[in-house]
Amino acid sequence: MHRSLRFVQHRPWARPAGPWVMAQNWEDLLFAHWPVPVDVMRLVVPRELEVDTFEGRAWMGMVPFRMSGVRLCGMPALPGLSAFPELNVRTYVTAGGKPGVWFFSLDAANRLAVAVARSWFQLPYFYARMETEAHGHEIVYRSRRTDRRGLGERFEAAYQPAGECFHAQPGRLEYFLAERYCLYAQRRDGAILRSEIHHAPWELQNARARIEVNTMAESLGVQLFGEPLLHFAKLQEVVVWTPECCEPERPKGKPLKRKPRVAESHGRRSCSE
Repeated sequence: MHRSLRFVQHRPWARPAGPWVMAQNWEDLLFAHWPVPVDVMRLVVPRELEVDTFEGRAWMGMVPFRMSGVRLCGMPALPGLSAFPELNVRTYVTAGGKPGVWFFSLDAANRLAVAVARSWFQLPYFYARMETEAHGHEIVYRSRRTDRRGLGERFEAAYQPAGECFHAQPGRLEYFLAERYCLYAQRRDGAILRSEIHHAPWELQNARARIEVNTMAESLGVQLFGEPLLHFAKLQEVVVWTPECCEPERPKGKPLKRKPRVAESHGRRSCSE
């Protein structure tokens, strides 16, 4: 049994019955979040998903960290392939009553990880040149997207924890932002996929950060104003299940229209078939 599965009572719903397929560790992680008007976020999130809000506001997060210990169930982590920096740009959505994460992009300094995540989990991964350095408690992080599918997006920051560890409590903003137990993606034929994940409750700390460069949201047309809300986590151990089709949210008062198949779907069937 994976160590994270010793703690399941905190989950908002039961963990999947089947076996997990991948384990990974997230280290020296920064949550940097900005509030975004719901009508702005609605324009960049698939209509099949409901934008999740806290006290009437949507949130966009930039999350730099170091990935380590990446392995398939029953296999060891492979040197050179299981550890690399990663940076994701995300917001929060719901489908079928399950709140989760929607990724606008995920940058990684590992070409194989990018290819596998794109094909298996249908997540918008990009290859990037990335560097991380630790100077005492401070993490210096630099990322420049070099993937031909990108626009050279950059992120440069230095961050560190500031304060004691705590567990976010239900009903608080920190809980809304961090305690998520599934990821959403969209196939090219329009079908919505859900990947269940599991981890112990986040051990968070308040954080300090100097964000020198951040162009990660420019291609979305979303402007981020003011200072972000910052949290740090030293380590989170995670397991992930295979993505499955899920029923999307129906816009109120309107029948749901599915996108037609496209040639790139390679004959895959939609969720309703």
